Amino acid sequence: MGDKKIVKRSPSQVKYDMILYAIRVVVLVVLLGWIFIWIMMPTSTFRQTWLPHLRAKTTTSTYFGSQGTTLLIYTFPVLFIASLGCIYLHIVKKANDSNMDRCDNKNDAKGGKVTIWKRPFIVKGPLGIVSGTEVAMLLMFIGLLVWSFATYLHNFFALITQKSAAQFGVKVWELKLEDAGLILGLVGNICLAFLFFPVSRASPVLPLLGLTSESCIKYHIWLGHLVLTFFTAHGISYIIFWAATNQISQMVKWEKIGISNVAGEISLVCGLILWIATIPGIRRRFFELFFYAHYLYIFFMIFFIFHVGISYASIMLPGFYIFMVDRFLRFLQSRTHIHLVSARVLPCDTIELNFSKTHELSYTPTSVMFINIPSISKLQWHPFTITSSSKLEPEKLSVVIKSEGTWSKKLYQMLSTPTIDHIDVSVEGPYGPASTNYLRHDSLVMVSGGSGITPFISIIRDLIYLSTTFKYKTPKILLICAFKNTSSLSMLDLILPISGTPFEISNLELQIEAYITRDKEFKSNTLINLQTKWFKPNPNDAPIYAILGPNNWLWFGAIISSSFIIFLILIGIITRYYIFPKDHNTNGIFSYSLKALINMLVMCVSIAIVASVAVLWNKKLSAKKGNNQVQHLEGLSPTMSPSSVVYYNNGGNHNVELESLPSQLIAQATNVHYGERPDLRKILFEIKGSSVGVFASGPKKMRQEVAAICSTGLTENLHFESISFSW
Repeated sequence: MGDKKIVKRSPSQVKYDMILYAIRVVVLVVLLGWIFIWIMMPTSTFRQTWLPHLRAKTTTSTYFGSQGTTLLIYTFPVLFIASLGCIYLHIVKKANDSNMDRCDNKNDAKGGKVTIWKRPFIVKGPLGIVSGTEVAMLLMFIGLLVWSFATYLHNFFALITQKSAAQFGVKVWELKLEDAGLILGLVGNICLAFLFFPVSRASPVLPLLGLTSESCIKYHIWLGHLVLTFFTAHGISYIIFWAATNQISQMVKWEKIGISNVAGEISLVCGLILWIATIPGIRRRFFELFFYAHYLYIFFMIFFIFHVGISYASIMLPGFYIFMVDRFLRFLQSRTHIHLVSARVLPCDTIELNFSKTHELSYTPTSVMFINIPSISKLQWHPFTITSSSKLEPEKLSVVIKSEGTWSKKLYQMLSTPTIDHIDVSVEGPYGPASTNYLRHDSLVMVSGGSGITPFISIIRDLIYLSTTFKYKTPKILLICAFKNTSSLSMLDLILPISGTPFEISNLELQIEAYITRDKEFKSNTLINLQTKWFKPNPNDAPIYAILGPNNWLWFGAIISSSFIIFLILIGIITRYYIFPKDHNTNGIFSYSLKALINMLVMCVSIAIVASVAVLWNKKLSAKKGNNQVQHLEGLSPTMSPSSVVYYNNGGNHNVELESLPSQLIAQATNVHYGERPDLRKILFEIKGSSVGVFASGPKKMRQEVAAICSTGLTENLHFESISFSW
């Protein structure tokens, strides 16, 4: 920001910068080398020269056998990057916690040559809102797929002649069809190798690249479509080949050595069921079907490994290994019942849940947390935006839930019951960006529709903390929110924390423009006040604690590296003293399926042991603090009443009794427009400032409209960011 002074960097900050720079260089070199292997993999040079040479050096060992080469060139580099990434993110977090990086990327927003790649390049279409950088990366990935397919096809088809076809007793076109089917499977495995990176919520790889798991969900969707398209074509090609050559009996064969056809077919069927359940119409109307069908990924992966064998499956192992570590840590976290302190029930069928949390747990604005309520469904987990600020509210964490689906409606009805005084809740998370850069802008424009206002509440609360604690000059804030009915105005009351936290918002330059689209005027009989329900603590409940990963990257890195080392040690011992005596490194005697099963079991055991020890150790350290905190929260008075908020109808005088100065200031900053929608183009074009951050959250069409306005190039000061929670 133009009026902030640049603080001279201390020697410790310079040292941190040098370490971070060195890590970035090493990560870049290893990453480029790993990508280079993928580029070279379909070439004759790699398959006929490099790979035999590597295998001669590695497979002669009796310790790892045939999979040693694959682990070395495909698995190890990515896990090494992940471990280095944990160290990098730990240093960055330590710097942020020490307020050493308040103006991070300050100049990035104002550099036109840089931000042009971040602007929306595609606004409408099947890909959604996509930036120039994303388009470039997508084209490069598609280029890799096309290159691999074309190179494989050229090299394989060059070996097919009338003579070679006659040796196999088939026609030339049939042999080409078989090879084409094999190539489709090989290219599909490239997509599978990247499929699980976006859905590893605590992965160090994504934040190392400046990404979040939530923002990468669309990449997972793209990759999922590609994986199943290639694998379906792969399966159909082989079925046609078998039918044409009178070998249809191949469909029911499970070979001891080599490819297992039955396992591949089971894997493909599981994938197809999962794929069908992702069709937008089915997902919207039958969310439970979509949710439960996604668990088929477990069988899809198990039978895929049985199909190709563990040696080849190790090519896609890195992303799936990190996902398994993340998934088991989430499982351990979800075993704890969380202390639900209170709930604010809004008249617009919306609720705010307030949980107890430890002081050590920190998160950034726009973070997301997954919630499970066993009394509604033991299996369903739903993501919700966190509205609280870990800095402003060190002992509480809040999420807002709109009553729209079956699950959320049951929860709203449950909380509307006067007699309920306790709810068992489990959580996973929170997950969010490693850091935020809202302070780099002169102004912030937040455009929301309906419950899309929730991520902006967390941003505003974070800015309240900065303006209150550090007297920091925060950006001007323009909050544009569109609601259907007058009762939804109660959502604005959530901008203020529930109670007990001293804060001052007079220094915050906040303007709220609320648009009520269906009501033509203020209705005096409409309830806009919220009600607060307090819950009794249960001795078995605990506050939300800092999970390993986003709140302790060093532990996460230790889990990844040590569990993989243990896996290598155990599988090496088993290979040397059990598999080798039977197979003698021929890779043609010991059962492929049994070897794959042993590897999967050892991998799961290694991850489970290391992760469990790490989590139990950390829980033991924080147990005393957590118990003291629950006892402290028991003293909160259940008779505390919520604050009421006044809203003005363009100068109207519809007043509600006010209980606090912050409520008055929120009311004075709010203009309500009835029976109209915001003219976003006019509003955005009139925004002044050298750097304006524009954030959109809510319905897809609204986000597309804002993105289209910011991508016109008519306003160089607008920097768009879509907040789409598409879990």
